[in-house]
Amino acid sequence: MVVRGSTVGGTPDRVATGVPATAAGGPPPEIPGSAFHQPAASTFDTAPIVGIDEALRLDAAAGDPGTARAAQARAHEAAAEVLADRGDWRRAYQHLRAAMALVHLGDTPPVHVPEQLRREVDRLRRERAEAREQSRRDSLTATWNRRYLDERLSTLRDGSSDTVCVALVDVDHFKLVNDTYGHAVGDAVLRTLVGLMRAEIDARVPDGFCARYGGEEFALVLPRPADADAVALCESIRARIEAHDWSAVAAELRVTASVGLACLDPEDAGTTCDGLLDHVDELLYVAKRTGRNAVAYRDEAGQVRLAGPASGRRGVGAVARAVTGTARSGRPVD
Repeated sequence: MVVRGSTVGGTPDRVATGVPATAAGGPPPEIPGSAFHQPAASTFDTAPIVGIDEALRLDAAAGDPGTARAAQARAHEAAAEVLADRGDWRRAYQHLRAAMALVHLGDTPPVHVPEQLRREVDRLRRERAEAREQSRRDSLTATWNRRYLDERLSTLRDGSSDTVCVALVDVDHFKLVNDTYGHAVGDAVLRTLVGLMRAEIDARVPDGFCARYGGEEFALVLPRPADADAVALCESIRARIEAHDWSAVAAELRVTASVGLACLDPEDAGTTCDGLLDHVDELLYVAKRTGRNAVAYRDEAGQVRLAGPASGRRGVGAVARAVTGTARSGRPVD
C-alpha cells in the first residue's frame, strides 16, 4: 500500500462494510469511553491511499466473512499507519476506529496498533472529552453553564417518575456591588457564591448540580428530594450566603440572595422541566418584591410562602397573585 499526491479510489462500497455511508470530511464519530459498541463508519474518503478501496470492496458474502473482515481491518490499520506517519492524526483515528469496529464484529483476528498511534488516539480522545466538558462550563465561575442546564433538563425526567426540584438564585443588588466595588469584586462574589452553593448541594443532594443561568443568576437542580428537603436546602444556602464573611472579598461588603423554588412531583406528568422554570421565575420575583433575601415556594396547598425568618413578612399573597395572574415582561428587578 503506497501514498500518492493525487486522489485515487472510487466510491466506497456500503455492502462490504455493512455501515451507512457518511459525508467525506465530516466530523469524527463520538468516542466511547471503553470498548467499541457500534461499527465505525469506514466509508469516509480513503484517497490518496492506494489499495484500501479494493480491500474494502471484498464481498463478505462470497467467502469466509471473518477472512473478509480481517482483510478490511488490516487495510484500515495500514491506512492509519500511513496517515499517522504523515501527521494526519484525525484521519488516522477514523481508520483505526473502523479497524477496531470490524474486530468487534467477531471472528476477526485483532489488529496490531502501533504504540505511537495508540498514544495519539488517546490524546485525541482526551482532547475531545475536554472540549466537550469546556463547552458546558461557565468560564468565570467554573460551574455548569446554560447549555448544560438545558441539556440536562430536557432529559432528566425522561422515563423517570422521580421528583425534580429547580431553584433560581439571584444575587440581590448585584449592580450596586459592581458600581461600588468594581467588576473584579463582582466576579469574585460570583465565584465565592458558587462555592457556597456547591458545598451545600454536595452535602445534601450529591447528584444535584448548580449552573449559571445568566448574569448573577444561578439554577440549582435537585433530583429526588422531598419538597420540604428542597426548601430546607435552599433556605440553608440563602442563610449561608448572608452569614458568609465577605470582607475577604471587599471591606464592608454584604451579599444576600433571593431564591425561587418549585418541584415536579411524579403526578405532574404533564409539566415539563422547561415549564417548571417559568414557575420558578415567578417565585423568584415574589421573593424579590417582598423584600429580597428570601426563599419563595409553594406549600402543599399551592399557596406561595417564604421560608425561614422571612416567613412573617406581609403581602406575600398579594404579590403572588399579581405575579401569577398577569404575564410579566422583563426580568425581576435587581
